[in-house]
Amino acid sequence: MSDLLGRLGSAIAAIRLVDTHEHLFAEEERNRAAVDFSYLFPHYAASDLISAGMPPALFEAVRYPCRTVLIERALRQRRPRFFAEPTSRSMSLAERWKAIEPYWKNIRLTGYGTCLRVAIRDLFGVADLTADSVQPLSDAIAASAKPGWYQHVLKDKAGIAVSLLDDGRADVDKRFFAPMVRLEHFAVARTRDELLRLEADTGVAIHSLGDLVQAMHTALDRYVVEGAAGVKIGLAYRRSIRFEKVATADAERIFNRIAAHLGEGPSWEESRPLQDYMMHAVIRAAIERDLPIQIHTGLQEGNENLLTNSNPTLLTNLFIEYREAQFDIFHGAYPYMGELLALAKNFPNVYLDLCWLYIISPSAGARMLHEAIETLPANKIFAFGGDFIIPEGSYGHSVMARSVVSRVLAEKVEEGWMTEEEAVRLAQQMLRDNPAALFRLKLD
Repeated sequence: MSDLLGRLGSAIAAIRLVDTHEHLFAEEERNRAAVDFSYLFPHYAASDLISAGMPPALFEAVRYPCRTVLIERALRQRRPRFFAEPTSRSMSLAERWKAIEPYWKNIRLTGYGTCLRVAIRDLFGVADLTADSVQPLSDAIAASAKPGWYQHVLKDKAGIAVSLLDDGRADVDKRFFAPMVRLEHFAVARTRDELLRLEADTGVAIHSLGDLVQAMHTALDRYVVEGAAGVKIGLAYRRSIRFEKVATADAERIFNRIAAHLGEGPSWEESRPLQDYMMHAVIRAAIERDLPIQIHTGLQEGNENLLTNSNPTLLTNLFIEYREAQFDIFHGAYPYMGELLALAKNFPNVYLDLCWLYIISPSAGARMLHEAIETLPANKIFAFGGDFIIPEGSYGHSVMARSVVSRVLAEKVEEGWMTEEEAVRLAQQMLRDNPAALFRLKLD
């Protein structure tokens, strides 16, 4: 087994990955944020720290040096995000390490913590984040804040050919990224001010529901010209992903309430028919332009989310109605993994994406990959998406993903399920060829 695993590991290490999902900073943003060790906690491990009992305001004090860049980014992406007020804005490095240390000790062996430990070991030459290493690690992070770091980390170290970037814009660095774009802000507008912002963005005067749909199409056409590879839907963080079929008249009544109101518009719940109507319009717009659609399902990043909002079975009506659409369903739908496997097996237009999953739980990723190989046509499995804000996390995740894929395929060969040659071909499909084909990516 060890020789087989070594051979498969070497073959898989040589594959230039198609990374199906990232939220990475622009390199300039990253370099402004990369001040010291606190830069490593923009999300994920931060969620584990809070889960372990770290007060959010204390955590914000620890990462205060990079906090401004994170807030700027959230505002640019139009994604509401709560940032607690820090307990202090002037803690020393030693004080910030002392504040985080007891919680870090409790999360360093989680998937999130392990991913960071892999990254700091391989990229900064530091064995672990400890009291003794926090200063040299911080110095190494600060020294890395210069042009060329993305080439070093994403291309040279992680071996990523291209990443599909969900960053709220289509104007991205095409050396590294192909943009995924969001249109949810056309569905969730609830005030006249929000309508005015959509008008300013698209140049379309919005006086009716039809105008709102036209503005959305105008925005998408611009994104396509700028190189959009597909559309991303992430509303599971804000509501259920069950999007009902709504009559135009019912959606128009909600729109008219918004357009005629000078203050606060209808409540979030009252505006749901308009949201549903617009999300169906977004899907049809993507179909018209032959763009695949990525949808968040399963676990939501952060703390205290409503997990039941994101069960993939809530999407079944879309899979049935929009047979021409291509749905890339995210995160293995963890913990609804069996449900997603059944959906992807049933529907020709549903693909399984394991982005994020290996750092949630490498064991869960291995279990799902085993079942996916046994359950799904080989062309429907996308085996890697880093899903990080910082490139170091994408690197660490790529290492963990290659390890899991190598181990699962070695076990399948040992079981007699496939030959070693078939395992190498399947790895190439899952890690590169399948997503490249769906998103029509031109690779070197």
